[in-house]
This record gives sequence, C-alpha cells and structure tokens, in this order.
Amino acid sequence: MLTKSFFIDYSIRKWMIYNFIRGHFPEENISSIELERTPLGVKIVIHTDNPGRIIGVGGRKINELTDVLKTKFNLENPQIDVKSVKSPYLDAKIVAHRIKDALERGYNYKKIGNIMLKRIMDAGAVGAEIIISGKLGGSKGRTGKFISGYIKKCGQPAKELVDHGFAEAETKPGKIGIKVSIMKFMPSVIEDKEGGETDKKEESKK
Repeated sequence: MLTKSFFIDYSIRKWMIYNFIRGHFPEENISSIELERTPLGVKIVIHTDNPGRIIGVGGRKINELTDVLKTKFNLENPQIDVKSVKSPYLDAKIVAHRIKDALERGYNYKKIGNIMLKRIMDAGAVGAEIIISGKLGGSKGRTGKFISGYIKKCGQPAKELVDHGFAEAETKPGKIGIKVSIMKFMPSVIEDKEGGETDKKEESKK
C-alpha cells in the first residue's frame, strides 16, 4: 500500500512540475519534458527547437528556474538539461505551437496550414494532418483540414507511429484550436489482402 501511495504521489508531483515548466515558458516551443531520479537529485530534460531562448544569456533563465523549482517543489539539487529537437517539423507539438504563433500574428489559416503541411512533408514525414477550428473569419466557427501522404487513424500503428500535438491560439475573433498529427515512419509489417502478414523493410524516414 505504501509503495502504491509513493508512486501515485510521485506521478502527481511529476505532472505538476511538468505543467509548471510549460507555464514558465509560455512563448517557447517545448516538445517534451523528462523527469528522472538520479543519485544526485532530480534530472529534468527540456526538449525544444530553440535551446538558447530557454537557457537565457549566461544561463540566467535556467538558474532562475532551478531556484524556483527548489523552493516551490522542495526538489533537492535539480539538474536541468536543455536539448535541441533535431527535426522540429517532424514534432507535432512544436508545429502546433508555430501555427498558434502565426495565427496570433494575423496569418491566414489557409496559408499557414498549407505552408506547415509542406514543411512537414519536406522534412521526411510519411503523412500529416492539420486541423484548425474556431473563429476563422466571420461570426460562425469553421474547421480547416490539411492532409497529405499516408497516416494511420486507429490501431496499434497509430499509437506507436503517429505523433500528436495540440495548441490554442488567442485571436481577436476568439479562440482557435490547432491539432497536428504526423506519421514519421511506415509500419515494418503490413497486412496483405488475404489477412496474413508481409514483412516490408523500409528505411526509417527522418
């Protein structure tokens, strides 16, 4: 019972730290945040497309964040590492945040949707889908869908191979939701017409 309580408390605390760091950098494109216990304390890895904006001049922002985490969450010796996302246009969360920024700056949703879709496919994706919904012009809400390539919608391959991202843009007409789905690789095993399985060896696209 004590072990179960420990893991529940740890998961809740981890979730709180995760959301606090995202809120601490609301304008930055953060893909993911990893928390790991080490013999020296807690290691926190922040994945982003622009590490310099997270680190700050001379590490000022990271030092400030470290001090706040120590005080707010009573963390012992938190070690923060910031890593760069190698292919930002293959990261659904970063793409969603970039669309959000563009919409808030006044870009037309059709233009930015098509631009981002092309950049995703040019980066080597197998397929992608962008859904932008909300007050996209006029008084009524509407939805714009931008789809290219091959993308799984359900089943285990969809869970394993499709990356999902979501963001909300605050514009003058109202709030706009952005959903991005990116399929980076093809399944290595594809079912044939007879219901059997055929191995299909393909190099992973990056």
